[in-house]
Amino acid sequence: MTRFAVFVMTLMLTPALLVAPPALAMVGDAPAGDGAIARSVVTIVGSRGNFCSGALIAPDIVLTAAHCVQPGADYKIVRYDAQRQPLLMSIRRVIIHPQFTMAAIAQNRASADVALLQLAEPLDREPTAPLGAPIEPIVAGRTYGVAGIGVTRRGDGKSGGVVRAATLVSTSQPGRLQIRLVDPATNNTRDGLGACTGDSGGPAYEDQNGRAVMIGVVSWSTAPNNAVGCGGLTGVTPLSLYRDWIVTTARGWCARM
Repeated sequence: MTRFAVFVMTLMLTPALLVAPPALAMVGDAPAGDGAIARSVVTIVGSRGNFCSGALIAPDIVLTAAHCVQPGADYKIVRYDAQRQPLLMSIRRVIIHPQFTMAAIAQNRASADVALLQLAEPLDREPTAPLGAPIEPIVAGRTYGVAGIGVTRRGDGKSGGVVRAATLVSTSQPGRLQIRLVDPATNNTRDGLGACTGDSGGPAYEDQNGRAVMIGVVSWSTAPNNAVGCGGLTGVTPLSLYRDWIVTTARGWCARM
């Protein structure tokens, strides 16, 4: 069994043992996701023991967070066969947005935290969610959704690659560089819904004209009261400034967008 295969089997059984920042997942009793956005989510695993979420935007193109696919490791996509057994799909190439800086994300600041992966072979499904950008200006109180894989409670070991989703509201002031989201039921004062280990790179979305549109990627999280952890704030990198780069790059790889 290869190193990747061993890692994936361990991930499916005891993912909490593999939790390592800065990867993020959905906590606060978030329900299993459904609909077009959830069906677009894929699992990304790295040879250094990290795992993240991504979103299929073409049959062979995955959009994720740049900090999930840093140089110095190999990456694969996990898919499941008819018996729900994990299978690994090879990556042909990875590209990170040239303006991304890891230092900014580590400090929960805005950066071009987007990257694309091209699969060696297309997945046996079509993308199900349109790629867009958030309605501007981005203002406090607007509702967004986030989805991803990962632990359901930080440190309790429950994951298994299940896509979970949460509806959150923005705390952001007008701007285009970052969206800060919070569970309106807890307002960052106690544990609530939000991103945690495994959800970095997962899609953020909003309702536009009656349909869910992918408008960003999950970048970071905090515990309540801005402490280190999960269940407080969820940081999203919006696609406002990066959608053209994503589409141009994917089409340069001959992707069907």
